[in-house]
Amino acid sequence: MILFLAGTSDARELAVQMKEAGHRLLATVVTESAAVSLREAEIPVRTGRLDTAQMAALIRERECIGVVDASHPFAEEASRNAMDASREADVPYIRYERPAGRYGSHPRLKVTDSYEEAATEAARHSGVVMLTTGSKTLAIFAEKMVGLPDLRLVARMLPRKENMEKCEALGIPQKDIVAMQGPFSEEMNRALYRHYGVTTVVTKESGKVGAVDEKVTSALEMGLNVILIARPRLDYGRVFTTMEDVLQEMDKERGIDHVATGV
Repeated sequence: MILFLAGTSDARELAVQMKEAGHRLLATVVTESAAVSLREAEIPVRTGRLDTAQMAALIRERECIGVVDASHPFAEEASRNAMDASREADVPYIRYERPAGRYGSHPRLKVTDSYEEAATEAARHSGVVMLTTGSKTLAIFAEKMVGLPDLRLVARMLPRKENMEKCEALGIPQKDIVAMQGPFSEEMNRALYRHYGVTTVVTKESGKVGAVDEKVTSALEMGLNVILIARPRLDYGRVFTTMEDVLQEMDKERGIDHVATGV
């Protein structure tokens, strides 16, 4: 079996391709919503976060002989746990990294190395800042921006009850919450930017599949400022940026069964 970290649409696609290639899969994902599409593909799913010890125990319990990490580019903790667990259990680790976007240099594009740096940079701006980095790090931005004169923070995130409660606790009013399920087209991004009078967009380099290209391109073409958070820099070891390369690598070790772990 192979332990496969998933939870994104392209990870699901890779898991399906591996299943169709004859590999057995067991998926563990963080949320129930991420599990639904895998179950629809008839891939067994385990829901819930795993730390290093739990992941290593699962590898041993299911007699996994490899780990394929196709987690989100910003799921840094999950990837570290997977690498540590594979070493602890003495099995191979492979990383599938969705391709990054190519933006080049632009006078209104600022690339930062962390959420904290992005929040500090955003707080220097006036006008309307649209935050599209999700709810997990919302507090980092709210602490620096909520209540500042001449600055309005608009948070775009998934329409989940806990996200709305988090916004309320952090002092973000309902009128400044965009609760929508993406990804969005350039046309939709433009419409939202115009509707809220956005002057600065904060996003992270999730890759083309994460629709970051549409966010950045539409914002820059409209004359908006963009603050882009770069991906975490991890030494993954064996890294592949296409699903074909992952499948070819698995073919080299034919005889591996596959467990899909979505994080």
